[in-house]
Amino acid sequence: MLELLGLDVVGQAVYQEILAEPEFGVVELCESLGLTEHQVRAALDQLADLALVRTSRDRPGTLHAVDPQAGFEAILRRQEEDLARRQQELAVGKAAAAHALAQFAHLRPNTSRDGATRLIGLDAVQARIEQLARDVRSELCSVTPGAALPAQTLELGRPVDALMLERGITLQVLYQDAVRNSTATFAYAQWMTEQGAQVRTAPLLPPRLLIFDREYALVPIDPSDPAAGALCTREPGMLASLIALFEQAWNTAIPLGADKTPDGATGLTSTERTLLTLLAGGMTDEAAAKRLGVSLRTVRRQMAGLMERLNASSRFEAGLKAAQRGWL
Repeated sequence: MLELLGLDVVGQAVYQEILAEPEFGVVELCESLGLTEHQVRAALDQLADLALVRTSRDRPGTLHAVDPQAGFEAILRRQEEDLARRQQELAVGKAAAAHALAQFAHLRPNTSRDGATRLIGLDAVQARIEQLARDVRSELCSVTPGAALPAQTLELGRPVDALMLERGITLQVLYQDAVRNSTATFAYAQWMTEQGAQVRTAPLLPPRLLIFDREYALVPIDPSDPAAGALCTREPGMLASLIALFEQAWNTAIPLGADKTPDGATGLTSTERTLLTLLAGGMTDEAAAKRLGVSLRTVRRQMAGLMERLNASSRFEAGLKAAQRGWL
């Protein structure tokens, strides 16, 4: 569990031993835990980086273990601050990507100009994706928002994905948390993980996005209407914005197989925290459900549970109490 805080198994063992035996040095830790000197020193470096040990003022030249409650709370605060910074950067990246896309809105169907091509219709988009998948040399980054993928999309994607994975292509795939509620889509994501793909999920995602070898990118012309087609670009400025957008979304997501336990400080899951933030910002239940890729009933059920936990009689009161508790 502490690996989520950046502390591996060896680091946990060394930390626990120092707490139990404050007088132990490197030699004693090696003997007590059956570890090599290199392992112990690496673990001590890790603990120092996490601020779980510090130089002892009583015994100069030795390390003193920080109280676990204070140490872990400090780590969680730093992670929350880092997450907030990344989310801010993600918002800036979205705005930059939207601005870049607007510059190419004038392109005519299936013609190229300034390194970009407008692909009109699903057939044209599918053909370009298959062509780029055949030519990709090392990496494909993908963002797939929504709760579930159509069965036809999964059928078309499986042989393409399988071939890329067989060729040793690195696949980094982002799904929305809501896919965990779709049996077929979640099974497909698990299959990709088993085949070697890196799959993560997040409560909120940018629009559909494919980046091949960081040289070509495909984005929908209209995110609300996939049938409208896509824009394929290799223009450096737009690519840089889209790559930054993907990396920010990737860094705030969690691996598909990770345990989605509630935050230790608040008891909130990432989806619950995101829902509170959306509704506190004035978004309607319907709009929040669409953003999260879940049903309206699910949003209302989750919000009712949050209001009960907050002992709030209205959305407004729930927002105030959530802010007072540091949930927002």
